[in-house]
Amino acid sequence: MAAQLTLVSHYLCPYVQRAAIALAEKQVPFERAWVDLANKPGWFTEISPLGKVPVLRVEQDGGGEVSIFESAVILEYLEETCALPLHPGDPFERARHRGWIEFGSAVLNAIWRFYSAADDAAFEKERAGLADMFDKLEAELGEGPFFAGERFSLVDAVFAPVFRYFDAFDRLGVTGILDGKPKVAEWRKRLGARPSVRGAIVADFPERLMRFLEARKSVLVRGRLAA
Repeated sequence: MAAQLTLVSHYLCPYVQRAAIALAEKQVPFERAWVDLANKPGWFTEISPLGKVPVLRVEQDGGGEVSIFESAVILEYLEETCALPLHPGDPFERARHRGWIEFGSAVLNAIWRFYSAADDAAFEKERAGLADMFDKLEAELGEGPFFAGERFSLVDAVFAPVFRYFDAFDRLGVTGILDGKPKVAEWRKRLGARPSVRGAIVADFPERLMRFLEARKSVLVRGRLAA
């Protein structure tokens, strides 16, 4: 693909990380442009109709630039225009992977509800819901090391940012959600060691994420802040 790419990003956004991982796996060079979503610049609101990241700015040879928004759309665009495919070739398997990518987005929504829970009842409800979702993943996973076996796929790119939240939850002493799920545990470990995954975030990401979680003053961090 003869184009210059800029991935418009926020430091904590897991959907941005999906796109960054896919670009790295496809060995496509790209630049990053960071935006503060609490103080969105005018140029960003012009290219992001929903006011969200990621946005992929594509500057074609010979001039002209287009902007692609929404992570799922960006991932599909990269599949259609770049080498080293991350989707399976078989149509049924490809559809199955797309379904689990949607499941990954549902997990992120559940994580948001979990770390935002304002009372103990909501916190325990969301913790149980997350545990159930990962039970489903445990049942779906094969022998690994990745979702589709030996081959890294877009499903892996989607779930790698999910597990970063659990790194923070571990630091906060939250346990139980991933207990008794050895396949999920091994998958998490393998994804965390992947160069594309490690390179998708800034060096101080863990500290940024912890500050973000603590600022919410939810049940998740209330005990820690009171200690």
